[in-house]
Amino acid sequence: MTDNTRGKQPLTLLGLGAMGTALARTWLAAGHPLTVWNRSPARADALATEGASAAGTAAEAVAANRLVVLCLLDDASVGQTLAGADLAGKDLINLTTSTPGQARALAAWARERGARLLDGGIMAVPPMIGAAGSGGYIFYSGSRALFDAHRETLAVPAGATYVGEDPGFAALHDVALLSAMTGMFAGVAHAFALIRKENIEPRALAPLLADWLTAMAPAVHTTAAQLDSGDYSAGVVSNLAMQVAGSATLLRTAGEQGVSTELLNPYLALMELRLAQAERGNEEGTTGVIDLLVR
Repeated sequence: MTDNTRGKQPLTLLGLGAMGTALARTWLAAGHPLTVWNRSPARADALATEGASAAGTAAEAVAANRLVVLCLLDDASVGQTLAGADLAGKDLINLTTSTPGQARALAAWARERGARLLDGGIMAVPPMIGAAGSGGYIFYSGSRALFDAHRETLAVPAGATYVGEDPGFAALHDVALLSAMTGMFAGVAHAFALIRKENIEPRALAPLLADWLTAMAPAVHTTAAQLDSGDYSAGVVSNLAMQVAGSATLLRTAGEQGVSTELLNPYLALMELRLAQAERGNEEGTTGVIDLLVR
């Protein structure tokens, strides 16, 4: 045993796509004895030249270590991969993208087979894994004791953030943040579309757009405080009535620029509906739209 590996927890990694390979190399660089398996053996063989042990089957890889990390294509792949493995006494860390319901079902499935499971949601892209200062991190949910037992190892590739005993919470946090990102990118796409036919360079708009979005970001704290208190008028600067009135300019401008409003219409329609229903539309902001979304 070399000084680099002395005292380092051994683990198994199933799945060597771009993310899995990045995880593997980070654990290897940190000195963790690593057993790997991939459906396409060539990727495992490549990592074997870097110090990993390549298992011939998923069952062999699972048998090699107590700690088993999964980074596979989808939820169905997890069940297929583990079908022939003995999971008794294993600690499973599922970093495969899933829904909260799938994560809860997998945790129950693992428990029936004598294993413990933590579900994870990776808030990073492969180049951020193992990169100091990248800001990447991974949500974990499930048994707190299991998280604490492996926290040091889990924190090697990216920051490890525990979000609760419910196995579905990591996936829920993951999707909540990704959903917000998707909405932001929709707004960015509309903004660039507005200038597309004009003599305005996208690179000139980009820093203005980035700074504006950064300035608006703290509004999420106001929204959270309003949801907690139930007072949707607290801290409001631009009320709902004003925003609904102003939305007409957004739509007219898009029309003048020959830009579809399909990315804006759903949210603007919800704002109008909330204004029609709210008793204090001249006082509250847009937080009430959230209640319209919850069924």
